[in-house]
Amino acid sequence: MKNIDFDWKPMALVPVLALVVLPFIGSGSTWVTLTVAGLAMGMIIFIIASGLTLVFGLMDVLNFGHGVFIALGAFVATSVLGSMGDYTSSESLWRNMLAVLPAMIIAMLVAGAVGLAFERFIVRPVYGNHLKQILITMGGMIIGEELIKVIWGPLQIPLPLPQGMRGAILLGDAAVEKYRVIAVVVGLLVFGILLWVLTRTKIGLLIRAGVQDREMVESLGYRIKVLFIGVFVVGSGLAGLGGVMWGLYQQNVIPQMGAQVNVLIFIVLIIGGLGSTTGALVGALLVGLMANYTGFLIPKAALFSNIALMMAILLWRPQGVYALSK
Repeated sequence: MKNIDFDWKPMALVPVLALVVLPFIGSGSTWVTLTVAGLAMGMIIFIIASGLTLVFGLMDVLNFGHGVFIALGAFVATSVLGSMGDYTSSESLWRNMLAVLPAMIIAMLVAGAVGLAFERFIVRPVYGNHLKQILITMGGMIIGEELIKVIWGPLQIPLPLPQGMRGAILLGDAAVEKYRVIAVVVGLLVFGILLWVLTRTKIGLLIRAGVQDREMVESLGYRIKVLFIGVFVVGSGLAGLGGVMWGLYQQNVIPQMGAQVNVLIFIVLIIGGLGSTTGALVGALLVGLMANYTGFLIPKAALFSNIALMMAILLWRPQGVYALSK
């Protein structure tokens, strides 16, 4: 994988889409509400997809079992937040964060630990074979869902927002939900950290060098295999974090939630260019905005609007908006 020169055109698609839709919505306040909601949804999808794009872009692994880490993170959050009622019921946002942050951290740690086992026993035997990777990781996701049912049960579990995160902020006539603003901030933070690690640190340099010439890097005394396992664990942890965010967004969790989100994740990766973190961000924002706009304007078209978006992007750039070459 090599660095690409920055191309502003794909980034411009996000504001262009928002501005093109504005005349059809008519009301400026409704447009602001829908746009912020779409950006928030896109940021949550990005957090989830960023882990998978790391794994594919740096390890060449198609992990169709990624959804199990999403569901696991969400269910861990239900247990953690359920035990911190004094903090979640408070009207203070800061007290709420004292409950949500530990839930996020624990969810990431649990998902990362399960990801370590997943890589060792399920993914490692099929490195280099994409067909077997798809089959065995899908099987791993099914097993993971059943284990979640054993621990938490098969029924839907509510995951309500903490009291201080409910409600909306008024911007003129537009109402912007507090949690959506928080989701945008968390998404930008994750994107910034990933970009910094991959482009500005020695670990990122070694990972990128290891993708291009593994033997040469290993001959210099670096253990690329350990770094790649770490990438898989981090990707799983990010999926767990995304699961917490998505569960709070939906305000309920079910064992199949990861499989349900998988379709959106792969649409995002295909739009963004398989393996590109920046592409995943652009793809996620486009998917989030498209889902919200079509859901408001043409509800019956919402189910296939993102597939149509993906087809339009691929007609423009067949390898995605930020394709990486290896």
